[in-house]
Amino acid sequence: MGARKPATDVKEQRKILSLGQIMAYIMLSLGAIVMIGPFLWVISTSLKSYSELMLRPFAMLPEKVAWHNYPEVFKVVPFLVYIWNTAKISFLCITGVLITSSMAAYAFARLRFPGRELLFVAYLATMMVPRQVTLVPIFVLMRDFKLLDTHTALILPGLVSAYGTFLLRQFFLTLPKELEEAATIDGCGYIGRFTRVILPLSKPALATLG
Repeated sequence: MGARKPATDVKEQRKILSLGQIMAYIMLSLGAIVMIGPFLWVISTSLKSYSELMLRPFAMLPEKVAWHNYPEVFKVVPFLVYIWNTAKISFLCITGVLITSSMAAYAFARLRFPGRELLFVAYLATMMVPRQVTLVPIFVLMRDFKLLDTHTALILPGLVSAYGTFLLRQFFLTLPKELEEAATIDGCGYIGRFTRVILPLSKPALATLG
């Protein structure tokens, strides 16, 4: 058996450890202050009057709290409309991506058809195309379809996702094929296996993608 360390050494190690912890907490606290500072400044600015904002733009505390700024901003700018539009478009895009990506991923993961691997590689290659490159073509398409200045023009391009298809395909490949074989014996076709076996087991992946 090895010799026990003296109690003094243990105490010194504890002191060094506690000192390191104190320094770590100090550094983390300073970092938190630096990160939260801009948010506090934004809140403070929102509670200033226009004249005070012009005279004291960098003051952290307003001289007189202007609570009326918040109801006033909803009168000047229709934020509720903006929030509703954002929620509607986001919900429809997320729902569309989950549907199209899961169906495409199932086809690439389980179905056998000529050129499957080549088509999948070509589909993934679209991820390398910057979104700025597709901006003008998408605008031209929406113009030709008479969809300019509509929410549909924002929703349609966001209904598909090559990344989502890749993510779900990789997850589907980890699911045991025996479960689908059992469903096939029970009389399920492709749609039945997809909706009754694959999707219920893919809730974590679908939630991650969503």
